[in-house]
Amino acid sequence: MNEPVTEQAVQQQIVKLADLRASIARVIVGQDEVVEQLLIGLLAGGHCLLEGVPGLGKTLLVRSLGEALRLEFRRIQFTPDLMPSDILGTEILEEDHGTGKRYFKFQKGPVFTSLLLADELNRTPPKTQAALLEAMQEHTISYAGTTYPLPEPFFVLATQNPLEQAGTYPLPEAQLDRFLLHIRVGYPSEAEERAILDRTTGSGMGKANAVMDGEEVIALQKLVREVHVSEGLLAWITRLVRASRPQESEVAAVREWVRWGAGPRAGQSLMLAAKARALIHGRLAATREDVKALLAPVLRHRLLLSFAAEAERRSPDEVIEALLGAVEFPG
Repeated sequence: MNEPVTEQAVQQQIVKLADLRASIARVIVGQDEVVEQLLIGLLAGGHCLLEGVPGLGKTLLVRSLGEALRLEFRRIQFTPDLMPSDILGTEILEEDHGTGKRYFKFQKGPVFTSLLLADELNRTPPKTQAALLEAMQEHTISYAGTTYPLPEPFFVLATQNPLEQAGTYPLPEAQLDRFLLHIRVGYPSEAEERAILDRTTGSGMGKANAVMDGEEVIALQKLVREVHVSEGLLAWITRLVRASRPQESEVAAVREWVRWGAGPRAGQSLMLAAKARALIHGRLAATREDVKALLAPVLRHRLLLSFAAEAERRSPDEVIEALLGAVEFPG
């Protein structure tokens, strides 16, 4: 039997999370909501897609997270000529010098790591993008009839640039659905931008301290699943996800602007993300505020808008706002 979670154990974990955020803040100025959502993805055991214009520190943020977590970190720069073997690995021919016998040996690729930065994921063709599907869902790699397990924890952080369309390939729906959260990285405030300029152009550039290892991350991921979700909150999450599907929705914005809504994986993601946010804020029970804060990052990449919505330049976030306003909390 699992031992009951004690208040003392929870407080110890919360202190570790505070230390982790403080370590990242030594390098990253501001972006508190983005950092929190990254940590939510990590604690929920999911992957995150970061979208923002160049120069906002997306790659630096991921590197800093890797340094603070004491995890093996690798970066893949996705380009149009990247091949699946450049990610997964390949077989090489080796010779046994004792017997002279030749044999094939699997040379593991950069995906065999705990923290993988897939930089500019939408710059590579779908064939190469698909190489990550099994890794993200099953945490395994299959090659030449053999299945290889990936290290645990395994966390993919992908970035994409929303501005440059030339030479990019839209991520397919199956790929997008593997991401727990779609995080928008915006411009910093004036005060934050001033602090960035001061910090990055001097000689005292900060570095994140290692405050947590892989075993502690796995322990936190287990603790997240112990966070309580009430029957009412469970029913509300279910209704929100189902109401995003135009075939059965009573929300006018959904029927008019959405071609395909979110599947059951969206509900699972929203539940786990809400639990992770509750833990980060020192609670062992998720609330409506947790769901409201994470509905957009969970759903925005899972809604396929209609041609009418694209013609009117509607965004998934507008649909999600309409969902929140129309789907009431049970009771």
